Amino acid sequence: MDYIAHIREKDGEIQTVQEHLDGVRGLSEKFGSKIGVQYLAGLSGLLHDLGKNTKKFKNYIQDAIANPDNPPPKGSVDHSTAGGRLLYQKFYNKQTNSIENLAVEWMAMSIISHHSGLRDFLTPDLSSDFLRRVMEKEIPEFENAVASFFEQQVSETELQEYFEKAKNEVIHIVKIINDNRLKPITMSLILKFIFSSLIDADRTNTRMFDENEDESQMVDSASFFKESYNALMDKIASFRNSEHAGKPINLLRMEMSDQCEGFASNPSGIYTLSIPTGGGKTLASLRYALKHAMEYKKERIIYIVPYTTIIEQNAQEVRDILKNDEYILEHHSNIIEDRNLENDDEDYDLIKKKLKLAKDNWDSPIIFTTMVQFLNVFYSKGTRNVRRLHNLSNAILIFDEVQSVPIKCISLFNEALNFLSSFCNTSIVLCTATQPALDFVENKLKISSDSEMIKDLKMVGQSFKRVNIIDKTTPKGFTAAELKTFILDEMEQVNNLLVILNTKTAVRKLFEELNNEEERENHDYLLFHLSTNMCPAHRKKVLKDVKKALSNKKRVICLSTQLIEAGVDISFECVIRSLAGLDSIAQAAGRCNRHGEYGIRNVYIIKSADEVLSKLKEIEIGGEQTARILEEFKVEPEFFGNNLLSPEAMSVYFQYYYSQISNKLNYSIAKSDKTIFDLLNQNQDYIAAYNNKNNTRFPLISRQSFATAEQHFHVIDNLTTSVLVPYNEEAKQIIADLNGNLEIRELGDLLKKSQQYVINVYDPELKKLDKEGNIELLLHGNVYALKEPAYTDEMGLDLKGEGSWSLEIW
Repeated sequence: MDYIAHIREKDGEIQTVQEHLDGVRGLSEKFGSKIGVQYLAGLSGLLHDLGKNTKKFKNYIQDAIANPDNPPPKGSVDHSTAGGRLLYQKFYNKQTNSIENLAVEWMAMSIISHHSGLRDFLTPDLSSDFLRRVMEKEIPEFENAVASFFEQQVSETELQEYFEKAKNEVIHIVKIINDNRLKPITMSLILKFIFSSLIDADRTNTRMFDENEDESQMVDSASFFKESYNALMDKIASFRNSEHAGKPINLLRMEMSDQCEGFASNPSGIYTLSIPTGGGKTLASLRYALKHAMEYKKERIIYIVPYTTIIEQNAQEVRDILKNDEYILEHHSNIIEDRNLENDDEDYDLIKKKLKLAKDNWDSPIIFTTMVQFLNVFYSKGTRNVRRLHNLSNAILIFDEVQSVPIKCISLFNEALNFLSSFCNTSIVLCTATQPALDFVENKLKISSDSEMIKDLKMVGQSFKRVNIIDKTTPKGFTAAELKTFILDEMEQVNNLLVILNTKTAVRKLFEELNNEEERENHDYLLFHLSTNMCPAHRKKVLKDVKKALSNKKRVICLSTQLIEAGVDISFECVIRSLAGLDSIAQAAGRCNRHGEYGIRNVYIIKSADEVLSKLKEIEIGGEQTARILEEFKVEPEFFGNNLLSPEAMSVYFQYYYSQISNKLNYSIAKSDKTIFDLLNQNQDYIAAYNNKNNTRFPLISRQSFATAEQHFHVIDNLTTSVLVPYNEEAKQIIADLNGNLEIRELGDLLKKSQQYVINVYDPELKKLDKEGNIELLLHGNVYALKEPAYTDEMGLDLKGEGSWSLEIW
């Protein structure tokens, strides 16, 4: 009997289980081979849908297609357990902790989890999701499914030979871990890589069948990188020939750019690029990346940034130079909430099926994404994010403003990078003027020796000095009215000014003070406002308007949250920055006199009386340590090189800062004494509790609590939902189209376009908007859209009140 894996909706064509398993095995092997897990991934792919070799599943899928409006209950047929059980029964030796057992655990866990996300080897109630599935769960027709597999797919001898190859890969992996003294969490990341290879292979093969396409439509990255390098060098040549090329600061920028290209000949490693703010690091890092990609045959270049604002600017800058839209992907956030898509078995809600299959796997040659999305690939729950993990191998990752890694995620971030460097042949660049000393903490980042790309950083820093830092902090801080007076007094001396505050609420209050018609006429200024209550396209438009006003010598006051301070190419005569970490002060200073066009200008540090930082502990602690540096600088400025933004000052600041938060780096779980780092590392507490309770050792080698860790992992503490906003006509058309009947390819293209029109909304505010009738549901409730009355040109999402809206979304 030919058993059915999938039935194509449009023409009723059948993909047999045999065809699907062969296809997924091939893709899994291809993805896994990049780090030496070809057979571990391939065997997972070969066995993942073994449970579809049953009459019950055949009836189930035929019934689902015949009755799309009334499909059988999801999960009513479990097809994802059988392959894991076959591995466990055939190869697991309960008498020994062997390499064979570890191979079985990694592959079987990937197989049983491929619809739901990884499960716990050891749960908080001291049982095992893994053992429950591979040993205890009833699987109807299991013997028939296995017999059909051996009859149609491979012989038992061939399976044994394949397993031996997978086992040898485990031997090699364990040797690398031991030789490099890597932590046990590395094994968690290996398993996640195997899982990623399987998930993407499964989704890709299914989508290709559904779209009736073959695999030949692959991007030629090598040719694209060569063309892109030539385009970039043409642009750089135009800089060399410009009328300002001979200015000292431009000569220094060009010298640093040349150094980055020279550094590209170094092999893969973890490196630092500490070009000062305004030093041209976007193009310098791109020059390194393109040259390195050509020399070492890398598959993609991924820029990871803290704020979506930088994605918009940097991606546009790169597009303008490379003249290519198709091969450059901006990935801001997931438009579809993962929690709406995951389930324990095949889903025949056709809308959800299309959403899961839509191409979303980071296979573009150049990608711009956020730190949130990067961390989600490794540690968030479900299958959609981890699907991208294998595409981080044999790649170049450029972390722009790397000091913005959330404190609670530092250990997890460091281990992800150590894994990518040790196993994945990935080149990593930590790119910032304020390097955060990630090798100072307990779970250190293994930065390469001679890691800095730029020579003589002290001289470079002195050459780029363009501002004086002036401490204007007071114990009570400035109210919005007092800050307005200070701003207007300063505007008597300058033509334009930027104010950066820590909370959206404080920015709103100041905006309301300054947005007074009489004041604006008397003092003759244009007032602009920026925050992440605006969608990316909206922020891009505001920034464009600000730059135009500045270039036309208009009098400008711009108010913003911290989103403007990291990487946005804009320059003001004066900057006022609310007290925060010294790295944030340095980044804000980078928006002042950016090109040295005004000689030396002032950056003022103030305290805002309107900021409530009780829920923003990182900013609060950072501000306290900056205040400590400010006091010490008054007494002994020479200790800091007579410069508050010197490498010496930054080093002391980070040591103070990390000392204050050393107990927060491993991602503590709320209302628990557990950390996510330990759940994925040694899981000591649960193991000890299991052994004590049962008076015996835990029977598995693997002990990670994947599902528990992923359940608690959120880069941003408060849950948010991506919401489409009706900013302009294109956004409104996207919202209308998402209510239509779309093919998978159309849906994927539409979701990609919609990235420009998304804001992230906290759950309490989403409920409030919904209660007020300002939320529209699209795609059967899988996509949220904001109605027009709740979105304005002035403020973006127009929702007043303190609440969670103080917190900046990344």
